[in-house]
Amino acid sequence: MTLKLLRIQFSLSLSRGVGPAWQAVAVTGPLVLLDAASLYFRAYFALPDSIKAPDGTSVNAVRGFTDMVAKLITDRRPGRLVACLDADWRPDFRVAAIPSYKAHRLADEEANAEEVPDTLTPQVPVILELLAAFGIATAEAEGYEADDVIGTLAAREDTDPVVVVTGDRDLFQLVREEPTPGRVLYAGRGLSKAEVYGPTELAERYGLPRERAGAAYAEMAVLRGDPSDGLPGVAGIGEKTAARLITEFGSLASLLAAADDETDRRLRPAVRAKLLAAKDYLAAAPGVVNVVTDSPVHLDRPDTLPHEPKDPEHVAELRARWGLGGPVDRLLTALRGRPWSPE
Repeated sequence: MTLKLLRIQFSLSLSRGVGPAWQAVAVTGPLVLLDAASLYFRAYFALPDSIKAPDGTSVNAVRGFTDMVAKLITDRRPGRLVACLDADWRPDFRVAAIPSYKAHRLADEEANAEEVPDTLTPQVPVILELLAAFGIATAEAEGYEADDVIGTLAAREDTDPVVVVTGDRDLFQLVREEPTPGRVLYAGRGLSKAEVYGPTELAERYGLPRERAGAAYAEMAVLRGDPSDGLPGVAGIGEKTAARLITEFGSLASLLAAADDETDRRLRPAVRAKLLAAKDYLAAAPGVVNVVTDSPVHLDRPDTLPHEPKDPEHVAELRARWGLGGPVDRLLTALRGRPWSPE
């Protein structure tokens, strides 16, 4: 047991007249980092927007997200938790590198603006207000995405295990073993079907080297591309070929060096031609795909989870106003059910 994972719990046994009793307990609860938008987006589509507050406002995303947080606290028993937010969902530095980055989403928003009533956007402030009333930390970084906030907080953490909760495979690149274990709880099919990914699971699923599974995943993603983010990838190279190339050559840099070296016979001519044709893309894409680990993160409060709401009266008011009885009560139960440890 390391000193970093040892916290001291105190209990008074005055009834026996023996004074304080000191109990040393190893607290292994992780730092949980939530990809908040990814989760409330999935909550919104998992529950019908006919779920409404007393005033008729849809609250399906609020209810679903609150229940997700309660379940995560109950199941993972974290000592610390941060809901990470997008200050900019399409940062300038990524658009400058690859102008097509998420460009189609702008077009989709304009096309659907008059066709689909937006009942999700008004729910986001309610989610943030509820988190603040409970005293649960949120974090963002000006000019960066939530992925970068998560990457930065994970990179800073050298005390507790890290669990990233997301529905976005981009964050697989954050799995690690050192300095503390880093895992991704992938909720792409919903939290009830979430899968835990570490280096071993990532290596097994994609055929990547376990010792650098996170970095290798990001390099594979560069080659493969991601149409949902407007990243074209290398034409003619799919996921399996991308994983095989990264594993065979050890890294993207080594692969590209081999492509430039006509005497390197490990590459088939057709593959070399594809890589050389995509040279400009391959120079820019890592700066888009790689999560930033030194973004200027601002937390609105300390990340320690409370055992009681910071503002119980406000929680009660939000509970009544938005008709959140069940989810709020479940979150209260989850917070109160965690082991106590001193600040």
